[in-house]
Amino acid sequence: MRLIVRMIVAAAVMVVGAVAQTDTVDQRRENQQDRVAQGIRSGQLTAGETGNLETKEAAINQEVHTDRTLNGGKLTGQEKQTINQQQNQMSKQIYTDKHNAVTQNTSPKSEVGARQRNQQERIANGVASGKLSAGQTAKLEKGEAGINKEVKTDRSANGGKLTAAEKKQVNKQQNGMSKKIYRAKH
Repeated sequence: MRLIVRMIVAAAVMVVGAVAQTDTVDQRRENQQDRVAQGIRSGQLTAGETGNLETKEAAINQEVHTDRTLNGGKLTGQEKQTINQQQNQMSKQIYTDKHNAVTQNTSPKSEVGARQRNQQERIANGVASGKLSAGQTAKLEKGEAGINKEVKTDRSANGGKLTAAEKKQVNKQQNGMSKKIYRAKH
């Protein structure tokens, strides 16, 4: 009888351990995604910073998925330790990026700037709601960062303003990004 009780207890401990491992990795991923979404909304994270963070997060997520697939849905002790170290590094990078001097303009005065802000908010909402994966967010943010860089370069060349042709080109690029955001979220 004692042997049966011990086996039941041992099995229960293993099940709880497997659930806790899944909850910890998944909960930590969700927490970090929430921190990134908050950083996008507040302007603490630029599109470029967000793109880099999300690329790294997507790689960690892919590694977890692959490890679980190879091990019947579980992570080994070594894999848990490796993932924990990677998530610690991600956490530090999120903190560093959110607290550096580089920020996104949260109250733009131009139509182009307002549109950039709107699209960043749409991406942040997708991240927070879970409709956008880290990989999707990384691709979208890299596109946003490219447009932002082009706008900055054009403004620098023209005394802080965009020409009519440049505004038209940026609007066309932003229309394309808007469609990509919509498709990724739906």
